[in-house]
Amino acid sequence: MRALIQRVTRCSVTIDGVVHGAIGAGMVILLGVRSDDTSDAARALADRCIALRIFDDADGKMNRSLQDVGGAAMVVSQFTLYGDTRRGNRPSYSDAAPPELAERLYEEFVARMREVLGTERTRTGKFRAMMQVELVNDGPVTVTVESR
Repeated sequence: MRALIQRVTRCSVTIDGVVHGAIGAGMVILLGVRSDDTSDAARALADRCIALRIFDDADGKMNRSLQDVGGAAMVVSQFTLYGDTRRGNRPSYSDAAPPELAERLYEEFVARMREVLGTERTRTGKFRAMMQVELVNDGPVTVTVESR
């Protein structure tokens, strides 16, 4: 699994012109699932995202986690994170998990986030929906975390 994480001051996800979810300060997690990923990978990656120290401490150093700062998470499925562009201009998505597996592991990832952070601090997009994700990247801070 692959998570592209952005530290944000706010984020919202709109589907068909209606705001589906929104958060204040925290992180946006764009989550890609690979065809050989497992439930263990989903749980471990969620734990890594929660513990990732990308928030400033009193000295201005990135030493605090999402849990430490009481921040929220917006999790959005993003199969294009496994787009392979080595052979041309159109990405190949052959490494991305099929939708049934990807949705199950996405839901397991979200369930773990909610188990640790709570439902109010864990928001999502909608799997397989066309979404407009609006965010304000704070820093900017953007990092990639992988399950392997």
